Amino acid sequence: MKITDFDYTLPEERISVRPQNERSGSRLLVLHRDGFIEHRLFSDLPSYIGEGDMLILNNTRVFPARLKGRKKGGGHIEILLVQRISDEVWEVLSRGSYTGRVRIAEDFEVDLHRGKIAHFHFQGDFMENIWKYGFMPLPPYIKRLPDEYDKGQYQTVYAREEGSIAAPTAGLHFTDDLLREIARRGVSVKEITLHVGTGTFKPIRSDTLEEHQMDAEHFEMDAGLVQEIEETKASGKRVFAVGTTSTRALEGYMSGRCSIVSRNGKIQGTTDIFLYPGYIFKAIDSLVTNFHLPRSTPLMLASAKCGWDCLLKAYKEALAGEYRFLSYGDAMLIL
Repeated sequence: MKITDFDYTLPEERISVRPQNERSGSRLLVLHRDGFIEHRLFSDLPSYIGEGDMLILNNTRVFPARLKGRKKGGGHIEILLVQRISDEVWEVLSRGSYTGRVRIAEDFEVDLHRGKIAHFHFQGDFMENIWKYGFMPLPPYIKRLPDEYDKGQYQTVYAREEGSIAAPTAGLHFTDDLLREIARRGVSVKEITLHVGTGTFKPIRSDTLEEHQMDAEHFEMDAGLVQEIEETKASGKRVFAVGTTSTRALEGYMSGRCSIVSRNGKIQGTTDIFLYPGYIFKAIDSLVTNFHLPRSTPLMLASAKCGWDCLLKAYKEALAGEYRFLSYGDAMLIL
């Protein structure tokens, strides 16, 4: 399959740069298996999930991984924290290949090596410094500077496990009240963790999907969750995954496309699974997701669930209906 097959025109005005004031007030496009489309609000989601079904959330927490500093010789530089080696040493992304000292604040500096490895110098707790001086890593298509408001809004209400450099954005629409309503309907609400890294957003530079290699991302889940998923499906009930990140963690494990370390009742590992049309889902039956960029791997994952022609029809209807797209945009339920 060619990358160009997964393309559509996304006008810039359809990209949402701010979240809704009320999380569950976002719009919800419901796409049925036969191609039928409904236009609802996200607060209507509980009516599509029944007793005995399972809803799986990604409880990763985004941290302010974007740092701004000044080079020792003058000039500004931005650093994005990508992978922790130790508290003092991180793999980072930055423009160019600068080597030298960068001053983030009077008491927070970093020695950067070729723009890729950062050795930090600080006092106190490292993450406290990051939350004090860092900015939330909003996607580049949100063309504004992040602010303090984003530290709360670019985060799910159930975020617990710190480690992501991007939010699992399908979950941004949930409120505590909405989750309580879903649980009251007899739905089993479960959490897993997949820390969103560069793998989710790595651009595809090959001509075909088959040539693309995803970067591995870390995930964690309770050891008993897989059996619960299998029992739910065996009873004729459905498994709903919230977001492409939850889906990748579950399908990566259940398809064996992962490396695993199990400890203390937890399954921990990494997965580099790439889901696109032709993949047979082993864990999830339905997907809650946002509207994704053209030619992106999350778009291809969504199309794997319903077929590209069906998804493209829904996207065209969403664009015509002035839905809000991408991270701070509206939502979609693929049944």
